[in-house]
Amino acid sequence: MTNAGPTRAGRWVGRPSGLRTFEPVPLRPGLLERDAELDGLLSAADRAIGRLDGAAAILPNPDLFVAMYSRKEALLSSQIEGTQASLIDILEQEAEPGRPARRDVQEVLNHQAAMRHGLERLADLPLSNRLLLEMHPILMRGVRGGRRRVGDFRRSTQNWIGPPGSSIEEATFVPPDVPTMKRAMGDLERWLHADVTTPILLKCGLAHYQFETIHPFEDGNGRLGRLLITLMLVERNVLARPLLYLSVFFKRHRDEYYAWLSRVRADGDYEGWLKFFLRGVREVSLEATETARKILELRDSHVRLVQARSVSRYAAALVEELMEGPAMTVKHAATRLAVSYQTANKLMVELEGMGLVREITGGSRNRVFLYHPYVELLGGPLEP
Repeated sequence: MTNAGPTRAGRWVGRPSGLRTFEPVPLRPGLLERDAELDGLLSAADRAIGRLDGAAAILPNPDLFVAMYSRKEALLSSQIEGTQASLIDILEQEAEPGRPARRDVQEVLNHQAAMRHGLERLADLPLSNRLLLEMHPILMRGVRGGRRRVGDFRRSTQNWIGPPGSSIEEATFVPPDVPTMKRAMGDLERWLHADVTTPILLKCGLAHYQFETIHPFEDGNGRLGRLLITLMLVERNVLARPLLYLSVFFKRHRDEYYAWLSRVRADGDYEGWLKFFLRGVREVSLEATETARKILELRDSHVRLVQARSVSRYAAALVEELMEGPAMTVKHAATRLAVSYQTANKLMVELEGMGLVREITGGSRNRVFLYHPYVELLGGPLEP
C-alpha cells in the first residue's frame, strides 16, 4: 500500500489501528486543468456518442439492440470482478428461467436487473445515493458477497482492495473509513447536481473515479460504479437509450484501468485518467455504431432468406423473436408466435437447416436453440 503524501485528489490518514486510509478531496467545478489534448478527446467522444445515438434510432427495433448490449455489459462488468460465466451461459439460462442458475450466472442476471431498476427509477427519482442503495440489494441477491451488508453503506467494516486472498496489511488500496466515506458520498451526490459547468462526459469520468475511491459498499462497488456512468448519460439525455457501456473497454485494458485509478490517488492526475476514459468512450461508441449497422444488415438478410426458403408465414417472425432472445426453446417459440408446438418445432428445424440456429444443449428434451450469427456479431464467447 502506498505511503504517498497529500495530492490534489486527497491524502492518506493514519488511524488508531495503524491503518492508513485514503481521504478523497470533494469534487468541485473548476477542478480540472484542461489542455488541447483533453478538449480534443472530449470533442471526439461527443461526436462518437452522437453518431451512436443516431444509429440506434434507425434500427427497426432499437430496444432489441439495447437488450443485447445490456446483457453484454452485465457479463463483462461481472467478469472484471472475476465471474466466469459466458454469454452462452446467460442466454441459455434466460431460455429456461425455471432452472436454478449457477452463482456466477446469477451475478450477471442480478446486474441486468439492477440496471433495469436504476433506469426505470430515473423517471421519478434523480440520480442519488438513495437510488444506488435501492440498486445494491438487487445486484447482490443470492450471490457471493450477498451475505454481507446489502442495501446500505458499510457501517463498521473497513474494506480494502488487493489480490485475492490478501489481508488488509497487504492491500494495494484502503478506502476511507466509515465516517469519512459517509461525508464523501454526501459530497459526491451534491456535486452531481450542483456542478452544471463541467461537461457531462468529464463528469462521468470523475464520478466513476470518485465512487470507486470512496468504495461505500462492502461489495459490488466496481459494478455499481460502472453502472453510474450509464445512469448519468441517460439522466442528462445524452443518450435516448442506455447504449454506452464501458466495461468492454475497461476489461480490454484492465491493468491500465486500475493503474489510472491508482494514479489519480497517488499523483492527483485527474486529466490523465479522463484522457484514458474519453478514449474508451470514443472507442466503444464507434464499435457500437458499427455493430448497429451490421445488425440491421443481418436482420434484413436473414428475413429475406427465410421468406425465400420457408413456406411458413411465421418464419420471418421467428427471426425477429430470436433477435430479442437469441437462445430459445421450441416451447418458448410456440408461445411467442402463438402457434402449436409442432409448428414451432418445424420452424426451428428449418432455421437450423439454413444455418441460422444451432442446438446447444445436446439433449433430446428441453432443447435450446441459439441464433449464433447474431451472438457472434456481438462478439460473445460461444463456448458454454
